[in-house]
Amino acid sequence: EGQEGSFLLWIFWQALIGIVIIHTQKNWEAPVMVVFALVQAFLASMILGIVIPFADLKIGSSPFILLRDALDDPIFKMQPNFVPADGSGLNPLLQNYWMVIHPPTLFLGFALTIVPFAFCIAGLWEKKYAEWIKPALPWTLLGGAVLGLGILMGGYWAYETLNFGGYWNWDPVENAVYVPWLILIASIHTMIVYKNNQTALKTSIILVISVFILILYSTFLTRSGILGDASVHSFTDLGLSGQLLIYLLFFTLVSIVLAAVRWKEIPSSEKEVSTYSREFWIFLGATTLCLMGFQVIIPTSIPVYNSIVGLFGGTSNLAPPADQIAFYSKFQLWFGVAVALLSGTGQFFWYNKIDKSKLKKELLTPVLISLIVFALIISIARVSEPSYVILTLAGVYIIVSNLKVLKSVIKVNPALSGGALSHIGIGLSLLGIMFSAGYSKVVSLNNTGMLISTELSTEFNRDNLLLFINEPRNMAGYDIEFLGERFEAKNKTGYIKKNDVELTTDPYQVVAKRDIIYRDKKLYAAKDTIEIYPENTYYEIELRKGDKVEAILFPRVQINEAMGGFIASPDINRGVTKDLYTHVSAPMNREAEVEWSDLEEVRVKAGEQFFVNDYVAVLEDVLRIDQIQGVTLNNDDVAVQARISVKGERDTYYADPIFLIRGKTQVGRISSEINDLGVKITLLNIHPETNEFSLGLNARQKDWVIIKAMEKPYINLLWVGTGILMVGFTIAMVRRFKTA
Repeated sequence: EGQEGSFLLWIFWQALIGIVIIHTQKNWEAPVMVVFALVQAFLASMILGIVIPFADLKIGSSPFILLRDALDDPIFKMQPNFVPADGSGLNPLLQNYWMVIHPPTLFLGFALTIVPFAFCIAGLWEKKYAEWIKPALPWTLLGGAVLGLGILMGGYWAYETLNFGGYWNWDPVENAVYVPWLILIASIHTMIVYKNNQTALKTSIILVISVFILILYSTFLTRSGILGDASVHSFTDLGLSGQLLIYLLFFTLVSIVLAAVRWKEIPSSEKEVSTYSREFWIFLGATTLCLMGFQVIIPTSIPVYNSIVGLFGGTSNLAPPADQIAFYSKFQLWFGVAVALLSGTGQFFWYNKIDKSKLKKELLTPVLISLIVFALIISIARVSEPSYVILTLAGVYIIVSNLKVLKSVIKVNPALSGGALSHIGIGLSLLGIMFSAGYSKVVSLNNTGMLISTELSTEFNRDNLLLFINEPRNMAGYDIEFLGERFEAKNKTGYIKKNDVELTTDPYQVVAKRDIIYRDKKLYAAKDTIEIYPENTYYEIELRKGDKVEAILFPRVQINEAMGGFIASPDINRGVTKDLYTHVSAPMNREAEVEWSDLEEVRVKAGEQFFVNDYVAVLEDVLRIDQIQGVTLNNDDVAVQARISVKGERDTYYADPIFLIRGKTQVGRISSEINDLGVKITLLNIHPETNEFSLGLNARQKDWVIIKAMEKPYINLLWVGTGILMVGFTIAMVRRFKTA
């Protein structure tokens, strides 16, 4: 939970970017590198980790500090080189491959925002008020693409890993990155306007400076500890709030003072901006993006306002929105509509004034097509909520209008298609967000008429499904069936039935009782040692329609006492038109005391059938064995193991109870449990005179799991849309780098 690594990553990326700038922008090297050096100095101070004794001042937090230096623990005084046998382990929620690439991508986006800022400050300092736009624009596009991609990765990580059923929670930490990205996109548009029409230079300067200041502000919010319990994200307060505040205030004041001193000298266009000019529509779009950002950052900063009031001895009762998703969504939806309409219309203006008649002709076809497509969508998808109807129309309009522009642009110069593609991606993303969030529904409804538990809430009893093993239930048109608990093998792809392995003294290793088959492929032979992740349990859940298996899901539960007992991660059945998002709401507690039925004794011969917990079982054989897992056998010990097959509803299970005679006088018995069926079998005695064996049978409640499942309609529109957005960014960026 420390932050030193993120500062190191930020420093690393800025160093690489600085090297590229040095080798490609010789004319700007000196002033731009001054800004780079100042930022690097502040970032480096965050990881110094030095203490000034006479001033009782600590500067930074070292990433290289040892446990013995950080903890005042007696063990380190007795044994300075003591190393704990095991650590706490990585937070279960971060054990996902997206967490390997999401933070580096996000911090590359952070680092890239310094480039336009550095060029802007250099331009103001050198009095090159307009010349900085050309070299800064491609880097601004790159920053917008990478930061947007980092945000998307975070959303996709949340969708795959967390169990709240979505990809965006309007958490303060999410908002703190989202707002700078919005302003960054606005600055790209105003910079393009200036480059093509020599207007909006002052606006571009303000926005570019604002982006970097907002990045610093987001760093202060997320790393100073000021958010407290307002965020579900966990960031340890390293005591850097003072340094972070100085970092933020220094660059804010320098930027404001420099811009104010040069303001009157900055050229501004006296040309009247017409309603029928593209710069007018782009300026409206940029203004809308800024307003979107303000609507988010103002309530997100409530903890900051409270701290400021408290600093002056006052008391503030302001609190963040209770329902963050509802609060932010109701405003952002209408901003999304405005962005879509402006982007769809603005593309028809190509930096030159056009008359009303031509505009009507240009808009007629896309408007008519949009209305037809819109009518089809709302009738097929049954969109009825008025705000969603309007958002659907706006989303369709931006797609159709930009497809028309794209068709025209490709004929002239395909390299100019980046803007149209990006706007098409935005339109698809808006539709994907609207459908997947607005029409998401719980499908795991408890229709049995019985409560799962009187101790659980009404909502939990209504929205969750109790599945007993091998007992199909109907859910959303599927027959859903819980097939049992599974381990994941470390070195091979596949899941292993817990009943097919035997635990060892090493929690990370199990031994195969028999051949392990997964999807008709033999993974392990009997007696093989298998490396597993013991903390993870996967629940195999089958979805069928008739005789056809539609999907097999493996939602995960990780036991973690430090985080409330268990952490559930979903598994997703991905479809073209919808995703089925399923996670475990409550697993069986294996640590709880089991209530077994009274012992029932049966006498059988090898090959004979008997019944246990209403299942048909067969004593297949009884064999002498030479070793028992976890038990040392002496020369005069005798151990035999029974092999018993039990026919379940859809699978055959095996029990292997052991009977041990130690020293010819002591008798030991090792029972064998079949967890899936709730069965325990003990080899009680051997009757050589009749060739019979006495078996002790106990039964308990069958294994079960409680799951929650949600449908996410048309969520693929979001993923496809963001992919197209990134393609558009890339095309535009490559073109700008070539002409820079």
